[in-house]
Amino acid sequence: MKSRHPVLGRIGITVAVAAVLVFTLFPVYWMVSSAFDKRASGGGQSLLPKEFTWDNFAFVLTDGGFLLFLRNSLLVALVTVLISGFVCLLAAVAVARFRFKFRTSVLLMILVVQMVPLEALVIPLFLQVKTLGLLNSILGLMVVYTALSLAFGIWMLRGFVQAVPVELEEAAYIDGASWWRMFRSVLLPLVMPGLVATSVFSFITAWNEFIFAMTMLGGAKDQYTVSIGLKSFFGEHSNDWGSIMAASTIITIPVMIFFVLVQRRLSAGLVAGAVKG
Repeated sequence: MKSRHPVLGRIGITVAVAAVLVFTLFPVYWMVSSAFDKRASGGGQSLLPKEFTWDNFAFVLTDGGFLLFLRNSLLVALVTVLISGFVCLLAAVAVARFRFKFRTSVLLMILVVQMVPLEALVIPLFLQVKTLGLLNSILGLMVVYTALSLAFGIWMLRGFVQAVPVELEEAAYIDGASWWRMFRSVLLPLVMPGLVATSVFSFITAWNEFIFAMTMLGGAKDQYTVSIGLKSFFGEHSNDWGSIMAASTIITIPVMIFFVLVQRRLSAGLVAGAVKG
């Protein structure tokens, strides 16, 4: 009986892992399957597509205007990632390396901001964007998403900056490097894993967010992002499920591509940090 226990344990683990994978991946399979099912638009989709078609994708990208929404979302997400990453890195270096008045208060404020529900910030941010005259424009949405990403990014990058030994920076100064040269050649490669993780968070937030986008863009349809554009396929009395699933499939592709590209840089950054540290 004792010899069977390890076998039964492995079988149990295998069954549990398989169940988790099915539970996790089945919604993705259903989305992709329905996107290629001709009968899905009428709500008649099945586990396996019986009538394979590309019409749902063609309709979404042409008559549905999803190419415009994709362009807007890519612009907003990339600008948010670049600006928030730059600002977060400089702010993290400031709070981790320099001693200044109210430094502890700044760190506490950053921590408190992370605990505030995003829904509670909709009205204050809406009023500020309105005051700046940036309503119904993707520029205003970029400002909002950048602001939402700063607290998390600064707090995360601060830990990475603190983990870098100060002696490495001092050695660069002794060798005659300027602060910018030290920052670019010593500090930046070592904090790259944290910067990449922050970029992933900022990109996903800007790509998937709906409430702020709907509030800030309002009726400016030419400024809509993919999250709002997806709503246009939902009707008052019926839903075009074929188009909804096709649009949802299209939305996931840029996120997957971005994650694959970033994960390579993340692995390279971890290896570089381990070697140089």
